[in-house]
Amino acid sequence: MSDFPFAAIGFDLDGTLLDTFRDLGTAVNHALELGGFDPVPVDSSKDLIGGGAKMMLAQAINQQGGLPEDEFRVLYKKMLKYYADHNAVYSEPYPHAREVIAELKARGVKVAVVTNKFEEFARSILTQIDFIEPFETVIGGDSMGKGADGRFLSKPHPEPVIEAQKICGGGAFAFVGDSTYDVKAAKAAGVPVIGAAYGYCDKPPHELGADAVIDSLDRLIPALEAL
Repeated sequence: MSDFPFAAIGFDLDGTLLDTFRDLGTAVNHALELGGFDPVPVDSSKDLIGGGAKMMLAQAINQQGGLPEDEFRVLYKKMLKYYADHNAVYSEPYPHAREVIAELKARGVKVAVVTNKFEEFARSILTQIDFIEPFETVIGGDSMGKGADGRFLSKPHPEPVIEAQKICGGGAFAFVGDSTYDVKAAKAAGVPVIGAAYGYCDKPPHELGADAVIDSLDRLIPALEAL
């Protein structure tokens, strides 16, 4: 199997490896309720996941008149606290996720997670569902610190993808994700990217700009071999 074209593969988490929107949507609604706002349909969280939990809450609040920054910050912290305690109630791997990761590992391919979710949450969820062991590293939205503008160096910034490639040994690397954040980060890092059409795509899958698109994880290895 040594003719496989990549030494390592990076994966986005939400909408790529794991179906997590119910837990995220429930946390958003918990915060909205505390703030006196109407809940939003849990399904709507699918559309906002790529930008992170803060953006999800902000959009839901802004659609109902908004909040002063200091009050928003308090609600956001309460949402994070709730999510820390309830982040793997409904979240689960997508069909074929465990099998595909096992197959890549059997071929000697290293795997990594690169998500905009805080690293602590990502590791917590993967640990709770017994799926953290295969990964060389889990890089979260806060793992790379902040840039000169005070913002976390998270996707679409290339740094998390570059770091994952480095930790995996620096060989040929490809990335798999379901959003424009993933595609932009991979392109800026100079690595090919597969789009996950089954995920929470923030654009129609074939408009993400990925090098290939799959509609199920069992299509991933053939798609990588074809790149």
